[in-house]
Amino acid sequence: MDNSGVSFFVGEFVHSVDDKGRVTIPSKWRIKGDDSTYLGIPNPGGYVTVFPPKSASRLYETLSEASMSDARAQHLLMELGSKAHSFGCDKQGRINLNDKLLGHADIRKKAVLVGNFSAFAVWGKDRYSGRDQASERTIFDAMRDLGL
Repeated sequence: MDNSGVSFFVGEFVHSVDDKGRVTIPSKWRIKGDDSTYLGIPNPGGYVTVFPPKSASRLYETLSEASMSDARAQHLLMELGSKAHSFGCDKQGRINLNDKLLGHADIRKKAVLVGNFSAFAVWGKDRYSGRDQASERTIFDAMRDLGL
């Protein structure tokens, strides 16, 4: 597998959100070239998961294999698609989250961007600060369960 040019989404960043719902992503997270369409999906944890173009493409391939005759799968795809949003990154490195995604994650004036290696999460600052730390696993628990 060729991993040249692979970007890892790691770290935690706090950025302002402008009146148009735009938030700047870290420069090392920006995808170079013409194919820079990201996909934002509301996460049940109360934040937005943002997939970069390659991951969004793989997700598309997986989802497109759902049978047209599977009414339940088609309903679920429509439900997910109605809440998802695709967007590019402008020359200043900003992405524009739509009102549904901003509302889902309670993103107002500040957003916290958190890497998870293959994608990243966008949280409202207050929600991120208020999440239940006691229920979080330690980094060592996570490493063990991931086989690291």
